Amino acid sequence: MIHFDESIEILKNLEINSYRIKELYLVDALGYVLAMDIVADHNSPELPTSAMDGYAIIHEDMTLGRLKIESVNPAGSALKKEVIGGTCIKTFTGSLMPHGADTLIPIENVSVEGDDIIINEEVSQGFSVREVGENYAQGQLLIPKGTKIDFPQIGVMASLNIANVLVYEKPIVAILSTGSELLELGEEQTNDAQIRSSNNYILEAIVNKYDAVPLQLGCIKDDKATITKEISEAIEKSDIVVTTGGVSVGDFDFVKDVIYELDCEVVFKGVRVKPGQHIMVARKDDKFIIGLPGFAFSSTVTALLYLVPLIAKLQRGKCALRIVKAKLGEPFVKRAKKAEFTACNVSLHQGEYYVDFKDKKVGSSAILTNMLGNVALLVTSEEDTSKVIGDEVSILLFG
Repeated sequence: MIHFDESIEILKNLEINSYRIKELYLVDALGYVLAMDIVADHNSPELPTSAMDGYAIIHEDMTLGRLKIESVNPAGSALKKEVIGGTCIKTFTGSLMPHGADTLIPIENVSVEGDDIIINEEVSQGFSVREVGENYAQGQLLIPKGTKIDFPQIGVMASLNIANVLVYEKPIVAILSTGSELLELGEEQTNDAQIRSSNNYILEAIVNKYDAVPLQLGCIKDDKATITKEISEAIEKSDIVVTTGGVSVGDFDFVKDVIYELDCEVVFKGVRVKPGQHIMVARKDDKFIIGLPGFAFSSTVTALLYLVPLIAKLQRGKCALRIVKAKLGEPFVKRAKKAEFTACNVSLHQGEYYVDFKDKKVGSSAILTNMLGNVALLVTSEEDTSKVIGDEVSILLFG
């Protein structure tokens, strides 16, 4: 078994030979990763523009105290008149500044008497005038390739008249849970040894949450021929095949054997990590197979650690998971000489994270209910020792 840090480094350094790219209508690209640089092809604004409702004036004329209203300049109009000494033009938010004017005095600062304004409160030169390129300048890189598209990116691209955009296709993730004891939702239990499957459903939720497309293939029995057929077909249909169960050393753990027999390149098999030490990652060209353990908590944690970063990698995106520092609110007992990921409660007080283990059960890697609540994973390396109240620790947030 390899060190956990080594397994993560191997995952980071995996080379993808080709990425799948497609073109989408702008608003349909929400949640996708940008596959092109977005560069401004013009200045915004292209000409000096009013930032408020008011009167366009020559700044030095403010000393006159009274100016004649020469014209009205609505937004979107092509005003021909210009401001000359002793006059002003009523100008609205978003209107181009009239020629000759260098300042906008807000309507709140003046009173109107007939065709004149009386200046009650002066402003500085250039007040409320948006300069050329204030928003962005021609040739400026605004959104780099590899950015996940959210509503601000949609707005900026719309302002650039970009109707269609190139994005990386979201990877298709085929999900298979192995185990003759597993029952699907709604399937009738016929003996006490059978258990309800949760792995395939939580994996589907994780795949959806972290921006991939799930292909739910359900549960299959611990039969080598069936597993071989299902995994082989899943590889053809998807970019990542993720399985649960069958990667340990039991008599009916066939998944690992099938992966070898399908001529897949094993990236690594076995990591000194708790939970999930029997994790297996393999590849076939630019397609990947991740063999997760069968216990629910274990498969969930290892999916977060290995599947989620791989989903991001296949889109040249950034993994949404992040590690931050926190303070321990109660002691932590280090139980294994491995990297450990322990469910904990997390709270934020005055900008600092705090963790405790209230209502978190200690037991096997099957206790999925430990993931309920406002939860993070306490991260300890195999070199770490037990911790005391007040110690600074690392926690994994789910994004």
